[in-house]
Amino acid sequence: MLAMQTMEYHRPVLLHETVDGLHIQPEGVYVDVTFGGGGHSKEILKRLGPGGKLIAFDQDIDALENAIDDPRFLLINENFRFLKRFLRFYGYTQVDGILGDFGVSSHQFDVAERGFSTRFEADLDMRMNTSSDFSAYDVINTYEQQQLRDVLFNYGELRTAAGMARVIVEARSEQPIRTSDQLKKALGRFLPKHRENKILAQVYQAIRIEVNQELEALKEFLQQTAEVLKPGGRLSLISYHSLEDRLVKRFMRNGLFEGEPEKDVFGRAEVPFKPVGKFILPSEEEIKENPRARSAKLRIAVKL
Repeated sequence: MLAMQTMEYHRPVLLHETVDGLHIQPEGVYVDVTFGGGGHSKEILKRLGPGGKLIAFDQDIDALENAIDDPRFLLINENFRFLKRFLRFYGYTQVDGILGDFGVSSHQFDVAERGFSTRFEADLDMRMNTSSDFSAYDVINTYEQQQLRDVLFNYGELRTAAGMARVIVEARSEQPIRTSDQLKKALGRFLPKHRENKILAQVYQAIRIEVNQELEALKEFLQQTAEVLKPGGRLSLISYHSLEDRLVKRFMRNGLFEGEPEKDVFGRAEVPFKPVGKFILPSEEEIKENPRARSAKLRIAVKL
């Protein structure tokens, strides 16, 4: 029953490649910071010995239903931006590897009332943590026009962000925009038939990132990995859009999100990680079986 539930909840992307990237040591301690349906976690547990440990994070309370009954497993219902705090709370100062599969789970996309998918008519929500008081409704109905423009331009990379922000403000002045259908109607002039789904996906991405503070959380998480990983430990991270991937790539290469690291008198830069090989993309076969894998990009790095 659990296997069926997990399959329906989320199909793990680049499953073997991502876990292979951790170079699992049977008695090591590993962290899956995006537990979801537990697919990656189950593969890690298969490779751990009796003395190994897996600690998983997921802020979505729905993910708790997929908890794995295994004495080597611990699931923490928190955002991965609190990685270091909760590892220390449970007595772990350093670990051997960290896996992350960012973005929205299949479950979150498929449950209409969560408001993540452009396929459904739903209230404006998009909260990954359903106990949060801040939702897509607040972004659309309370942000000033310039704030809306910045969200749509910076997180959705929409060239028409200024115009979209203007019509949203005009529409909500007549009545609050509460549903996805109302939002689509407000943005109608920017949604030509042949590009409607693509543009809406960018709009939804922008709002979702703002609601969940995804890029800020990712930055905080990445900075903590440099402290939490043992020398020789591995980072194995999957991103789904250029904004995430750019942060991951730069951090793995420089230990920074902008600029270049300082160099010593010999011209050598001190950086916390060394990238392992090139990024990995899903195979055509995996994309055919799981279309949501199409935009995935896996990067692996080792702690120096």
